Amino acid sequence: MTSFISNHHMKIFWVFFALIIFLGCKKEPVGEEGMTSATNLDSDDTEVSLTGDLQVSDFVWKGLNNYYYWQEQVSELADSKLQNSKSYAAYIAANKDPEAFFYDLNHPDDRFSWIQDDYTELENLLQGVFATNGVEFGLTYACEGCEELIGFVKYILKGSDADGKNIKRGNFFVGVNGTTLTVNNYRSLLFGEELTYSLDLASVVSGTIKETGESVELTKEENFESDPIQISKIFNTAAGAVGYIMYNQFVADKSTQLNEVFGDFKSQGISNLILDLRYNGGGSIRNCIELSSMITGQFTDEIFAQEQWNSKVTNQFFNTDSQKENLINRFLKNLGDGTPINSLRLNRLFVITTSESASASELLINGLDPFIEIIQVGERTVGKNVGSITVYDYIDNMGTKNPDHTFAMQPIVLKIANSEGYADYSEGLEPSFQIDEDLRNMGIIGDEDEPLLSAALDLVNGTGKISTRKALFNRSLLIQDPLLLSRQKMISDTKIPTNRLLVKGDDK
Repeated sequence: MTSFISNHHMKIFWVFFALIIFLGCKKEPVGEEGMTSATNLDSDDTEVSLTGDLQVSDFVWKGLNNYYYWQEQVSELADSKLQNSKSYAAYIAANKDPEAFFYDLNHPDDRFSWIQDDYTELENLLQGVFATNGVEFGLTYACEGCEELIGFVKYILKGSDADGKNIKRGNFFVGVNGTTLTVNNYRSLLFGEELTYSLDLASVVSGTIKETGESVELTKEENFESDPIQISKIFNTAAGAVGYIMYNQFVADKSTQLNEVFGDFKSQGISNLILDLRYNGGGSIRNCIELSSMITGQFTDEIFAQEQWNSKVTNQFFNTDSQKENLINRFLKNLGDGTPINSLRLNRLFVITTSESASASELLINGLDPFIEIIQVGERTVGKNVGSITVYDYIDNMGTKNPDHTFAMQPIVLKIANSEGYADYSEGLEPSFQIDEDLRNMGIIGDEDEPLLSAALDLVNGTGKISTRKALFNRSLLIQDPLLLSRQKMISDTKIPTNRLLVKGDDK
């Protein structure tokens, strides 16, 4: 396994190197050293075998026992469970549903870990590749105490099926294929297997939702690759050229395109930047640092963020001064391929956030805060100050995945702080100027009159007084997007050698 050599070379995006989480050795019995899963064990003349579907539950327990951030605080993940191979096998056999088992083992403070039964789907999702018709929407109850729902369009993904059709940001819909949306059917209607459906549009008249009689047919494209750079433009204002970019996901593969946008900003001599992260749920830590380095440039090699893993991982892999450097994320001057970063060397940044801004979006704000002035406009963020890695069920040191199943986990493995050690924002980052997105006046994203962007431009120009504005709808009526959890992510790029299980007392 590769030895530790340099911080920046050791931090690579997981999709290329799969984060080498070795949880295999399925064919050797669990002994006192706790090496791996048991096979063909019997207890009281009854065979207890960790084969078939039980391999997944075994994989779940071993992965969380090794790398889970809260491992020491979850009694069911104690190393002592591996002291007796038969009792461990019986324990796994009693937890045959791997998904239920995974969530039962989660710490009460964990809002973000998840497991997926198809790792290809997970990999695509983390790269911004998924099935979509391009309508990014939210849902809210039509009224207090009722079951009917109203959908509202947040934005349209460029290049998607919906792009150019008769549907846009701020539109409402109340049904699918003529069936009224309710809390009982919205998952099957909107998130089911059907690739093509029609949204029944509606409008708001005097505070009342009414169907318009119009509908728009949409078709989901399998493996659609979204562009995280939704909009980039330059405004010519009294304060000079102001750059604006709406960035919707931190994707390492998009570093070159992002750098090109900042090259244009630099050539146009922008003096201020508005970064729109209102729908950005996070992504690659490396890409977050690259973007932060594009915004600045005067802090190369200084500490941007510091990772905190569980003690088992820390003691095993980060116990020397040189190894501890791998927990440090520093400002960069080059992309991963060696291309120089186009840095603006700004001393202040305007950031637009909402209650959907999470993970790497919050990391960018928190990481830059000790260095430059951050003016945050919009809503309080999610409060995801923890990061994850993808854990596969490898069966050898060569990275061979278990052919018997396709499960993978995305567990929380670290907490991340800025250069001053601050990481306590689990309740979210409070904006400098609270302005809620209003469903009745959403505006056009990227337009100078859109409420949040307009407020940010006023602050840049120093014109007018920005007052706190509350939305004209009750946020308690919002329905959580079932896909939102998988979009709110902060993916660690730290590479650690994991060619064995990290059981205390194992000196092999």
